[in-house]
Amino acid sequence: MKLLENKVVLITGAGRGIGRVIADQFISDGAIVYANDLNEFEIDGARTICFDVTDSNALKAGLMSIYKAEGRIDCVVNNAAVIANQKLGMVTKQLLEKMYQVNVFAVIDMIQTVSRLMARNGGGNIINMASVTGVVGSPGQVAYSASKGAVIALTKSAAKELAPQGIRVNAIAPGIIKTERFEELYEASGDKIDQRIGRIALGRLGTPQDVAFAAAFLASDRASYISGHILGVDGCATI
Repeated sequence: MKLLENKVVLITGAGRGIGRVIADQFISDGAIVYANDLNEFEIDGARTICFDVTDSNALKAGLMSIYKAEGRIDCVVNNAAVIANQKLGMVTKQLLEKMYQVNVFAVIDMIQTVSRLMARNGGGNIINMASVTGVVGSPGQVAYSASKGAVIALTKSAAKELAPQGIRVNAIAPGIIKTERFEELYEASGDKIDQRIGRIALGRLGTPQDVAFAAAFLASDRASYISGHILGVDGCATI
């Protein structure tokens, strides 16, 4: 039997990067995957479902369509996020609002809605995507760090509140992960990546697959006694 055999999973922000690799891993592990993003896309073996996570009505309609089709939702991976590198003095209210709408408010909205559906079936599993920046902070990423710090706090509180309903809530806090978006940001910033790697104990950048393996474990029954945990996938960068 595969690790996630027949588990019904929704993964947001699955059109590219980490979300897409998580979707591929979950499919490989036997899950019934609904992959979400804003625009049309395809993933072999997944059912794609397009909606804006910041649109509450669209989010609820998307969840209900999955629930009606499958009769349950076993797991949600809240991966959709926006990131921008800006110094503290350059952070605008508009940027903060956009970042919190996607990275925080949409996650809360998702948890509120899907937890009601999960409770009907005796429980479920929610995985939020935090970040090492939300744990230790990062110069030039004040807005993003703050939003991911909020994800960490809401994960712990939601875990305690939803535990009596059999719903586990955890988060993954990736370190520096080599994605297309990472390369775009660092090429634009002119930052010296070798210096960043030098501060990582394992001596390399993380990969989307590293994060996907962690997500698959947290989504599985092998993690049935783990809730409220922030799992660092950071190469020992935070110790």
